[in-house]
Formats: sequence, C-alpha cells, structure tokens
Amino acid sequence: MSINQIVTPLDSAILDSKEQYVFYHKMVDFAFKELIVAVQREQICSKIEVQLFKQYCDLLLYSIEAMRVKYMYDDEDNMKVDLTDSGLPNYLEFRYLFNDLELRDEYLGKLTPVETLKEEFLDTLMRKKEPISKSKLFQASSIVYYTSVNKQYIFNKFVQGKILEIQDQEDASFLVSWSFYDVSHNRPFICFMYFNYDGKKVNDYRDDIYEVLKTVADRDMSLDTMAYTIDRKLPKVSPKLIKRIDLGPLHNVFAKDEHKVTHAILESIGKKEIPLESYAFSLRVNEVASKSEFKEGSFFSKQTLQRWDEVFKQKYILAPHRIIQMLYNKTPEMMNNLAKAPIEVSSLQSSVASKYK
Repeated sequence: MSINQIVTPLDSAILDSKEQYVFYHKMVDFAFKELIVAVQREQICSKIEVQLFKQYCDLLLYSIEAMRVKYMYDDEDNMKVDLTDSGLPNYLEFRYLFNDLELRDEYLGKLTPVETLKEEFLDTLMRKKEPISKSKLFQASSIVYYTSVNKQYIFNKFVQGKILEIQDQEDASFLVSWSFYDVSHNRPFICFMYFNYDGKKVNDYRDDIYEVLKTVADRDMSLDTMAYTIDRKLPKVSPKLIKRIDLGPLHNVFAKDEHKVTHAILESIGKKEIPLESYAFSLRVNEVASKSEFKEGSFFSKQTLQRWDEVFKQKYILAPHRIIQMLYNKTPEMMNNLAKAPIEVSSLQSSVASKYK
C-alpha cells in the first residue's frame, strides 16, 4: 500500500499498514526533535529547564521507538494511536511495554534461539533463494525488542525528576521536575516547581515531596488548584513558581480532532495545497507564581501558605514555513492570539518523508 493512500477513519485509532507505521514513527521522532531545538532556541524554557525538558522527551522517543520495534512484523496486534486529541500513542501502549518487559525472561525462553534463527535465515536466503517469512521476521524483531529495550527508560504514566539546588532564582532555592501522560488527553505534560524548604536537608523530606507530586499532580487540572494542593500537603515546602508544559497535539494527516489547526492541515492536504507529510505542533505553557504568603490554622499549628497570582497562559505553534503561511490564511484570528509569532521548524519532506513516497 502506497503511503499516498493513507486512510484513517474518524472512529479508528489503528493505522492500516506497516508503511503507515513507518511514516508515523518518522514523523513523531522528527517533530519532537524539532520541538526540543525550538524550545531552546526561542528561550521558552530556561537553560536548566531545557536540559530536563530534553530528558523527558528522550524518554518519550525511546518508548515510541520500542513500540516501533515491537509491532514491526506483528500481523496480529497493532499499535493504537490517539487520533482525537494528541496524535501520539495511546497511553495504554506505554503500559503494554512495561508489562512485556516484566515478563522478558519468560518471553525470551519461548523464542527460537538467535543462532538457530540466523542459520534458518541464511538457508532461506542463500540456498532456497526465497524471502524471509513474516513470522520469522517477527521472531527476529521480538528478540531485538526483548533483548535491547530497557524498562527503566520507558516513559511511565508518571515520571519523577530529582530535586536540584539552584542559584539563579531570586526567591527559590530548589527546583523539582516531573512529567505525566494524561489519560484523558493522551498527551505528555512536563512540570517544574521552584520552591524553598523550611528545614536542614531537603533530601530528608524528598520522599514526602515525591509522594505528594505523584498523588495530586499527575493529571491535567487547574494549575492554581494544583499549586494550592501541593502547598497545603507539604508544610515544610514553600512553592514559589509552578510551570506546566502541555506537549501537543501533534497536528498531521493522521489526526482527527476538532482543533482548527488540524482541520486546516487536513483540508489543505486534501486539496493538495500542502504535502502529505505536513505537520504542526501545539505547545501550551502555563505558570503560576506566589505573590505573597499568609498563615492559616490554630495558634499551635499554623501553616504558612502562598497567595497565588493569576495563571499566566501562553500558547505556541511550531510548523514549517509553508504551513505557517497556510495557517495565517485560514486561521488568522487564532494565529494572532499566540504568545509570539509562529515558530518555524524544518519540514519533514526535506529529510525523511521523501523516502516513503
């Protein structure tokens, strides 16, 4: 099936062929790498935030590459892609990776030994002059998958970053980051919290901080509500700034959502105004800062809490030059409401997609 014959029904989250999976994985990998470069170049994040941002994105890309290997020659199962609100793999796919790797030894014990498989491949190719069967290719890819994929690098539903001591923040001494894959949106979020600690060693309180973040800050919610809840549940922590980055949706030919950007791209692809591999990346950055403090509670158990300012919301669009021009023509009002002019990134066609046409 030609990549130019891609059909993705509105109610389908399973791509129709291996060619589509190859194309899809190339697009996601390319788009995220462009995103990392743009976030640093456009100073959307500070230097230390960029380093952490890249680490979380690397975990995502590693996981998606593991999915590619897993499903490469599997005719029975198909990777599920969320077409409605993210353009990224369904969050269950990450759970499946974990489940698989928990049973790594059991699966490897059932597979044909590597040396035996090599001999069969050589015999088929050299003596019989026949192509390798899909079932044998699937066995080979399964061996690669179970022997090369490391469970600790798989993006989990919640990923906890370390607490770092910082010097360049006027009113905060520490920074902690975390990331989560929101189930309702099927999108990853990356969070940063700058804070002070009322104690001697912050590592003595580390487990408490991690537990509260995992419990109350592992999903998309009102940012000021998240900030207030974290503040109340951690008496020794004084949060000063919380920043949350929403990665997505990735607007492309596979998406079937209600976003204006997606509609514009699909319409223009249908009219052959832009190429099939056209894409755009939405990025939302929300942050809330403490503007003052107050004490609450009885005389013997008062707790210092933060008064939070209004949530500062910024939206960005990243896209190749041709797509930016098209979006200005079709969605001018939305484009004029961005935090800054659309951020230009490289076109997929120039480096990858032409191989699959």
